[in-house]
Amino acid sequence: MAEPRLVYLSNNRLPTEKAHGLQIVQMCEALADAGYAVTLIAPRRFNTREMRAIRSLWDHYGVRRNFTLTRLPCLDLFPLFPRYAVAFLVQTLTYLLAILAWLPFRRADLLYTRDLFIGAALALLRPRTPLVYEVHQVHHSRLGRRLQGMLARRAHVVAITGHLAGHMRELGARRVLVAHDGIRAARFAGLPSRDAARAACGLPQEAFVIGYVGRLHTMGMPKGLDTLAEALALAAKGDTCPDLLLVGGPPEGVAALRAQWAAYGLPTEKLHAVGQVPAGEVPRYLAAMDVGAMPLPWTEHFAYHASALKLFEYMAAGCAVLASDLPSTAEVVRDGETALLVPPGDAAALAAAIRRLRDDPALRERLGALARQEVAAYTWGARAARIRAFIGGKG
Repeated sequence: MAEPRLVYLSNNRLPTEKAHGLQIVQMCEALADAGYAVTLIAPRRFNTREMRAIRSLWDHYGVRRNFTLTRLPCLDLFPLFPRYAVAFLVQTLTYLLAILAWLPFRRADLLYTRDLFIGAALALLRPRTPLVYEVHQVHHSRLGRRLQGMLARRAHVVAITGHLAGHMRELGARRVLVAHDGIRAARFAGLPSRDAARAACGLPQEAFVIGYVGRLHTMGMPKGLDTLAEALALAAKGDTCPDLLLVGGPPEGVAALRAQWAAYGLPTEKLHAVGQVPAGEVPRYLAAMDVGAMPLPWTEHFAYHASALKLFEYMAAGCAVLASDLPSTAEVVRDGETALLVPPGDAAALAAAIRRLRDDPALRERLGALARQEVAAYTWGARAARIRAFIGGKG
């Protein structure tokens, strides 16, 4: 029996420096492993110089070439009007037209998307083809709410948090699966020892290293690095300053953090900002950390809609997780067992937790070991298998 053909429609730049690219590509690999013949459809868009230099999507993200990639044309005005709604509208509409011209000549047993507008159009124009909508946020505009309601009733809904699942049920969804994000297990197989990782990354062997991996902003929202810098300054009073390892960008965000670091009078050699690194190198940096920090502020998105890849990757690397106590985070980790959770935006509480972790290596070890044990349930392979079982006979 031939494998059912799954078409994953992504309206994103690929490759991208943002975490959603890693999520999409690793999920395509996992869905292929779950028994689908997967084709990833992406728009042909302008990309950054660094991303244009990447020759292989599969090599860049460290996945097997068990799915195919097709790029469709669109009119991309973002380089000219990066902050204008018209650029998004034109790009999305022209990409959708390309999809509608491409699909009739290919067999698609299942359509899969995390894009609201693409999903809504497919629900209207391809009503007989099973559709999966992976929801990552709540849309509050009148149009967005109507489209999300239509998808709730038409599609199989995969929600990355329990709150998002509840929202979709309120809109009329009857077929909803909560499936948090996760890890590619092979990515964390054979991690180097902490000493070896630090030697490879150029980090001091005896330092107490707090790490942060990822973008410093999401959708224009800061992700709490200012609070983390303030907390490190408080934790350093009368003591040696912990080292901060920052893996990510963008450069202007790193520059702003360096300025804040200097304003607090913290030693410049204690801030290790390595910028954006290839996805395959990230686990080595994670292995070099004592603590993985996720100091997100309280916003609706972070509190209820976010399933941060860094949380699962900290867990997989055996880091002691130090995170803001948000409902979305508490769906995955438990305070005092698999993480330390502190009130969001509270630098003093964050500093106290940093001191506690610094002074109690046994606590760090216990938190990291249990987190690593529990993250085994959050692999992309397990997620893809659950999604296929959820869809059942629909492809």
